[in-house]
Amino acid sequence: MTLEDFQTAGLEDGQVRRNIGTKQVTTQAMMEISKLAELRKLLQSMERSLGLQDLSPVERDVYYAASEISKSDEEVRTVLLIEHSLLQTVSRPTFFRALKSLVNKGYLSQGRASNRGRYLVHQPRS
Repeated sequence: MTLEDFQTAGLEDGQVRRNIGTKQVTTQAMMEISKLAELRKLLQSMERSLGLQDLSPVERDVYYAASEISKSDEEVRTVLLIEHSLLQTVSRPTFFRALKSLVNKGYLSQGRASNRGRYLVHQPRS
């Protein structure tokens, strides 16, 4: 709609400018959401091709965090995992359930050291 269309509808100039601004913001937000949807579809496709689609969202986040941390270290320490940005909103009990599940499914294994709290990351089964 143009400025004249709003004025014809009986809106004052200030209301018109707010409505036009709101419409532009809404259109921009919808374009951003559309881009996010495309990224989400791409992510899901990649997860399927790697065999990660059967993991819960928390399990995937723990696995992603462990994979990222293990780039710099051979073993991943639980302390570093808990502090990872992907896991900041995950409660400790949920985190440890997901960690145990990943070990049971073969995505992670206990580290070679006798210390607890160290894990090795394994390639996903595709």
